[in-house]
Amino acid sequence: MKQALVDDTEDVSLDFGNEEELAFRKAKIRHPLATFFHLFFRVSAIITYVCCDWFSRSFVGCFVTVLLLLSFDFWSVKNVTGRLMVGLRWWNQIDEDGKSHWVFEARKASPNHMAATEAEARIFWLGLIICPVVWTVFFFSTLFSLKLKWLALVIAGISLQGANLYGYILCKMGGEGDISTVAASFLSQTVFQMASPGDFEQPRLEGLDIHQR
Repeated sequence: MKQALVDDTEDVSLDFGNEEELAFRKAKIRHPLATFFHLFFRVSAIITYVCCDWFSRSFVGCFVTVLLLLSFDFWSVKNVTGRLMVGLRWWNQIDEDGKSHWVFEARKASPNHMAATEAEARIFWLGLIICPVVWTVFFFSTLFSLKLKWLALVIAGISLQGANLYGYILCKMGGEGDISTVAASFLSQTVFQMASPGDFEQPRLEGLDIHQR
């Protein structure tokens, strides 16, 4: 009888590593400070733009404040929050011949470097996609209401936040393919993933993968 019990259980294997990784991936927030600043500067820029007439009558003061918030947001998202929250980074460099090259970097998952959590990924991509759309709405409202003095600021908002969105979409896709096709495919996939209860897939991380385009 004892021998039978041993035979029934000797082939059973318990994979605690996968359970730990799954629990980690479903954890709420691993980088709370990076997550906060990923949204803080861009949301603050939008709120300041909308409410600036309530706070101050100085157009120059409001213009400079919003522009500084947009600049802080561009730098922090490009250099810090993307690397921490989704393991991606991009930059543009000029070679000796004067040609522009996009460089994309993805950190691969390893036992010592686990992928970002689902919650962080959702917050990152939602903030990255929604805010440029808001600035685009501001562009048309400013144009139709003939508040042309704000037009340059709105265009700066679209340009800075749109550049990060463009860079991270190409980085997510490995820097390959036509941007219009890649963007349409990625945005539809992201919206579907956010609406579904399933896992939000992250880049698998193991060292650094660098792509040049």
